[in-house]
Formats: sequence, structure tokens, C-alpha cells
Amino acid sequence: MSAQPLDARLVSAPASPASVLIEAQGLAMRYGSSATLALEGITASIRPGLITGLVGPDGAGKTTLMRLLAGLVDASQGSLRVLGLNPATQSRELHARIGYMPQKFGLYEDLTVAENLRLYAEVRGLPAAERAATFDRLLGFTGLASFTSRLAGRLSGGMKQKLGLACAMIKRPELLLLDEPSVGVDPISRRELWRMVRELADDGIGVVWSTSYLDEAEGCDEVLLLSGGKMLFVGKPTDLTGRVQGRVVQVRGASDPKGGSRRGVLRRALGLPGIIDGVIQGRHVRLVLAKDAPLPDLSAMRAGPQAELVQVAPRFEDAFLDILGGGPGGVSALAERMANKPPNENSLVEARGLTKRFGDFTAARDITFAIRQGEIFGLLGPNGAGKSTTFKMMCGLLKPTAGQALVDGLVLGKSKGAARERIGYMAQKFSLYGTLSVRQNLDFFSGVYGLEGAVRKRAVEGMIETFGLSPHLSASADELPLGFKQRLALACAVMHEPAVLFLDEPTSGVDPITRREFWTHINGMVERGVTVMVTTHFMDEAEYCDRIGLVYRGRVIAMGSPDDLKDGVRGPDLIEPSLEDAFVTLVEKDDQDQAQGLNREVAA
Repeated sequence: MSAQPLDARLVSAPASPASVLIEAQGLAMRYGSSATLALEGITASIRPGLITGLVGPDGAGKTTLMRLLAGLVDASQGSLRVLGLNPATQSRELHARIGYMPQKFGLYEDLTVAENLRLYAEVRGLPAAERAATFDRLLGFTGLASFTSRLAGRLSGGMKQKLGLACAMIKRPELLLLDEPSVGVDPISRRELWRMVRELADDGIGVVWSTSYLDEAEGCDEVLLLSGGKMLFVGKPTDLTGRVQGRVVQVRGASDPKGGSRRGVLRRALGLPGIIDGVIQGRHVRLVLAKDAPLPDLSAMRAGPQAELVQVAPRFEDAFLDILGGGPGGVSALAERMANKPPNENSLVEARGLTKRFGDFTAARDITFAIRQGEIFGLLGPNGAGKSTTFKMMCGLLKPTAGQALVDGLVLGKSKGAARERIGYMAQKFSLYGTLSVRQNLDFFSGVYGLEGAVRKRAVEGMIETFGLSPHLSASADELPLGFKQRLALACAVMHEPAVLFLDEPTSGVDPITRREFWTHINGMVERGVTVMVTTHFMDEAEYCDRIGLVYRGRVIAMGSPDDLKDGVRGPDLIEPSLEDAFVTLVEKDDQDQAQGLNREVAA
């Protein structure tokens, strides 16, 4: 997809040399003999005391630029100065003055929190006399003081990231490089990470934060927007957001109260001229119009007689999709290949008193819910809350201590073969066979799901065509870019056209365009009668769900539509709460309720 030309007024003026931490001029990077540049013509200045967001889709070059800044690789051409040093020739001096947290941070999972800190202190040459005070400060700063004896491998995702940040801060850096530190982290932990990093920036440390979360880009002081290795924008987030001012609308009052109409309205809207992007926001549909495009025709969307168009404030994500030329459209080639599922009045998926204990620890307690056909049910919760345990029991991957998980009336623990034919499963962490090629993975999983002969061949070829896998058929799964890994995983999960689809954080770490592509497929399959259960840490994705179960401390503490949860926390302090606000508020309220209950027991 070609990017639109960058308006000259959107490029910020260069910073004065005295205030610059990083100065890049015409920076380019080529790996080996590749004909394609990973980075091309990057020119930017980064200043101290600010959080600078490095933003871009999958494969944009963010990690390559981070490695150049950290002095881990040498540029193919152009000039780069970091803290006044040349990273190519003065890497040792540079490493002593920066903190770097790579995308896959090198924690030693078989060491404790304290042992990891001691190891990094040794590696970074922190004097022994300073270590006790430094460790106390970092443990207090990250909230890990109570977990020093816990193995790093047993920390939640958010706690691992906090420990990674602490290790990167062992010696106070002048520049902190964070490569996608919040991938797979729940909203509460993300807020805590941001709070900590904002404190560091306020203390004068320059921070470069690479991210694919566009709401995080809005929180940065400045952003560098990359796509295809090229810089599309440099400046303040509000300058880019202004690009789509007056071009963002919501469709409100679409008729079907069950929510099905939202998906149909979005699909039809994205097929209209002048609509370049759209997403579902609870009971509303949000649309971005092309420049100078007229307001769309509600009747063409078949939104119903009560529907209306309301102009809303733009977000960074709206401008991001605009500058990239728009989203992927609303028609799912995957769904179009599928037959409609026969109507079923019964609940397709049920949890009946699901409980799972590991020794003395109860990870899930009396989880109960039912999911109707053609419904998207979201299972949300903080890291370590029990949602992954619940999800695995629902998929038949983990045997419950008590209770039952049913799919289409079949108890998973007793009817594994029959149930497997009815479900598709996409794991949180890429679960395909990394040493097998793309085609070998497709062939293998088609056999696992019982496809044979001509049906099997049609299914495999259909997935190759639908997901654009032809150029990668001979590549091993481990070699694929993340976006294509996720496409392959989804292809393997749905090639047998299951009635129920379990998706465990299916878009974690991928760029917004790929996320939209995934949700176009999900919405399309649901319109065909497929039932979906999904976990996600993206609150904008959770808006697509018909209902949400919020899991915390192994219990379901709230259940309802996204708008029900938002309405439940609305008040003088939260007049227009976001779904993230609802998530955080409901978890905090449960903490308070539990503390009050404990105090009453003690008093009694």
C-alpha cells in the first residue's frame, strides 16, 4: 500500500544541536545482499527529557533503527550520532551511558528477580558499594520489592516487563531505548509502565519508546512514524491527528440490539467510496472519511431508521491509517469461502462452574457463562488473573479440577475427537511447528483436523490464496515476519471451517493494519454463524465483542457488553469512560471490596 505524500507543514523544525541526544542524517540500512533497504533516508533529532515514540506497522524498520541507536549494528550509509558518539566506532563508550530493553528482553527465567538484578549489575559494572541502594530504589520504583525471590519465568507478563525496565536502569542512563516494552501487557500494567517511564523523562532522561499501540503514540511528546523503512512523519502527535480533523464520524443508533448489525454496517460502509477506515466501538461504528469526501449515505449501509451520523474528535490511529492510505477494507475473503452455519438455538459454548487448582493455589474459581451462536465473547483480565487458565480449560487443553467445559453440547474432557472437529484454536504464543515450512504446517494441521483427499487439497490451497502465503511456502515458520506468522496460525485454525473459534490474543504485537485484517475475517466468520471466544489486551479490539467477561483473581467480576461495562463506571470523575477506564476501575473496585471484606473478618 503506497503512503500518501507528507504535508510539509507536519514536519517539525530541527532541534538545536545543544538540545539533541540523537542526530540522524540520511540513515539507511541494508541486510546482507538484500535488494530491499530495511531503512532508507532517515533524518531525525531526538531531545532529552521527552518520550519519543517510534511508531510503525510490522516490518516498518523500528527494531532495526533501535539496534542502530544502541550501536548493535552499523548503518549502510548516512550519519548517526548518539550522545555525541559514533555508535559504529564508539559502541563501548555508548553502552556505558544508555539503557536498552530489546523486544525480547534477555531475562534469565531460571533466576530470581534479585539474581537477575545482581547479574545485570555485574555486567554493567555497577560498583558493589552502590548495589544495595540501587536495588532498593529500582524494586520500589517498579513495585517488585515483594517478589525478589520469585523466578523470573514465573512472573506475569507485566511484571517481566517491569523487571526488564529495572535491569535496563541498573546504571542511570542518559538515554533509554525501549523496543515495544508493552506487547502482551494488560492495561493496568501498561499504565504503570507509562507512569514509570514518564517519571524518568521528567527527570531529564531521553526515552525512545517503540510501539505498535497507537494509543501509546498519543501519549508521547514526539513521534517518528515509519513505514516500509521510510520516515512518513516527525513531530507532535497532535500535529498528525490534525490531519483528519473533521473527517471522523460515528454511526449511532444502528438498529439490531443483538449487535449483528454493527458488523454488517461496518462491512457495507467500508465498501462505500470516500470511507478509508472503520472500526466497531461498542454499540457504534467509527468511520474515517477521505479528504473532501461527502458524508456517507446511511441507507447504503442499511443502518436502520434510527441511525445518525455524529462527528467525533480524531485519534492518532485515524491519522495513522489515513497517512498509510487507509485500512484493508471490510470484505473477508476467508468468510466468503465458508458456508453459512445452520442455526442453533442452544448455547454453542458453556462454562459450568469451572475451577482449576494447582496445589494450594486456585487459578480459576467457579467460572460460569454461556455463549450463543454467532456471538463474539471476550475474556479479559490482568496478567495472572486466571483468564488464560480459563481459556485453556474451555479449549480442552487443561483439565478442570471441578466443573465442565462444553462445546456444542459435548463435554471436552469426554469427547475430544468429536469436539476437535467443531473447534479451531489459535494460541497466544505462536504454536505452529517452527522448523516446518509454511506448506508443511498447512498440510499437517489439515490432517489433524481430519481433512482428506480433494477436500484437504482445496482447503490448503484456499488458505494459501486467502492469506497471501504463496511467496513464503518454502520458508520455515520461524523465519516469517510476525504478521505472516499470525496469518499462518489463523489459516491453520480455520481451514476446516469450525463452528467455534478460540483466539488467544491473536493480534498481540502485530501492526494496526494486520489487526484490522484479522477483525475483518473474524466479523465475516461471525456473520456466517461462527461463534468466537477471544482474549485480548487491546481495549479497542474488545469493543468488537458482543459480551465481555472480566476475570480477576480467578473469578468473573463483571460481565456484559462493552457499553454495559463503561456505563457501570460512569460518574462525575469518569463522564465518558473508555473501555480501558472501565477495566481499570472494575479491578480497583474489586481490590477495595476484597480489602474491606478482609477487614470485616479481622474485626469480627
